[in-house]
Amino acid sequence: MLDPAMGEIIWLTVRLATITTVVLLVLGTPLAWWLARTRSWWREPVAAVVTLPIVLPPTVLGFYLLVAMSPASPVTRMLEAFGGRSIAFTFEGLVVGSVFYSLPFVVNPIRNAFEAIGERPLEVAATLRASRLDAFFTVAVPLARAGFLTGAVLGFAHTVGEFGVVLMIGGSIPGETKVLSIAIFDYVESLQWDKAHLLSAGMLVFSFLVIVVMMLIEKRLGRVR
Repeated sequence: MLDPAMGEIIWLTVRLATITTVVLLVLGTPLAWWLARTRSWWREPVAAVVTLPIVLPPTVLGFYLLVAMSPASPVTRMLEAFGGRSIAFTFEGLVVGSVFYSLPFVVNPIRNAFEAIGERPLEVAATLRASRLDAFFTVAVPLARAGFLTGAVLGFAHTVGEFGVVLMIGGSIPGETKVLSIAIFDYVESLQWDKAHLLSAGMLVFSFLVIVVMMLIEKRLGRVR
């Protein structure tokens, strides 16, 4: 059975993953569209920066984010000038770190979906006097829905499973930054094997379901094509 502390950990993790996924869809969609459509020489450097978290050790990313969130950093000083504060070791800090860490898992599938559309549907929309904004929302977005779904699933799952980044910038504060991956680590360290087994088994089932969902999306996408 889940005790109240474990329920709080699960709720905090789901909340973090949900907020991160929504933020990534909002911010990542225009970025993915730009990467798919632009011919600027900036495209590949920007794409490399977006993809960097895939190969960069999470502790390295977490370290630099922690430095950026520290009270002495220029970013924090700028926030303080507008009444803000350092967000290191806070839930808000976890959201920022999760957005950076899961960025490629949302942007890349959406970008690939936009690129797969091709020019023809947008040219047809233009001949019907649709503006670029209308064509984007009525043509590009519906045709790229599989990419959006893939990105949302991957972004959510990746945020749930992240460890190194959240440990560096959030620590293990109950009710604030103690998410599932951190809790499992803490339970193992304190030899609470039953709780570690329970949460780990839940993560295993969750990961299996994510893989099944991804396979179904790919199958559906193949039928549409």
